Amino acid sequence: METALDMTFAALADPTRRRILTMLLEDDMAVTDVAEPFDISLAAVSKHLGILTRAGLISQEKRGRVKWCKLEPDALKAASVWMQGFGQFEPVNLDAFEQFLGDLLGEGRGEDPSP
Repeated sequence: METALDMTFAALADPTRRRILTMLLEDDMAVTDVAEPFDISLAAVSKHLGILTRAGLISQEKRGRVKWCKLEPDALKAASVWMQGFGQFEPVNLDAFEQFLGDLLGEGRGEDPSP
């Protein structure tokens, strides 16, 4: 069984879906307006929207004859919290790493590292 986090990352894995989310940052959009910039069929866009909806990243509602899409920003909260757990590691200090490699290869002890 897929967890909500699995569904979120699966939905975000596709560049078309990420672009749709970026478009919806601006405002709610009709499905036809979402589909306009893409060189794929309306049915293909609808499938992408369905995946985003099932993942909880967007919601869709019918207003009259038009179906509208709305970004659900709180849906990314769990993914954000999960990713922040990896922020506990220090960024790599390349100068220190270079020094470490130099010491390891004998450069730091006056030895000639070349063969």
